[in-house]
Amino acid sequence: MRRGFKAEAERLADRTRAQLGLQPYAPLPIRHLANQLKVEIYAADDLIDRSRIEQLNAEQPGAFSAATFHLPDGRTVVVYNPCSDACRTNSDLAHELAHLLLAHDVRELQQIAGHTFFTCDRDQEDEANWLAGCLLLPRALLLKEIYAGADAAAVAQKHDVSLPMARFRINTSGVLLQARRSRTPGTR
Repeated sequence: MRRGFKAEAERLADRTRAQLGLQPYAPLPIRHLANQLKVEIYAADDLIDRSRIEQLNAEQPGAFSAATFHLPDGRTVVVYNPCSDACRTNSDLAHELAHLLLAHDVRELQQIAGHTFFTCDRDQEDEANWLAGCLLLPRALLLKEIYAGADAAAVAQKHDVSLPMARFRINTSGVLLQARRSRTPGTR
């Protein structure tokens, strides 16, 4: 990630959440953000037979979580994997909306051995992952939960995110160190 991006993402998430009328420690209803951004959300099985998605999941677990499409009529549509649980779907949708908030370039399609694939810019994917975490679990929310004694599993369950997302944010946001320092006399 480019220098300074993590702090920039925290600020962008805080601004975005404030524009939605959310308190810094309130959960983010991700579909509300999509509505604000004028993004339509569809489960992939609204568009194709669910058995095809299940087959893809069986053959290549994790190959498809969500994708954003900019349609010729000007609409922006996010399609997600309906086989994922609701917490994973929230994380996937937040990731796709993060790409939009960051004005990332549209990924290009490539044909390989007769199959169509989206190319991914690794830096943009990392940035979208980071911003998605900031949107769903901002530092103020995490601090409140950590001070209350919550662990990653409790945070994930309470805020409808995947356990890996909760662990990631708790471990990378610095809130554990901040909480520990505030509880230890004589530390800054």
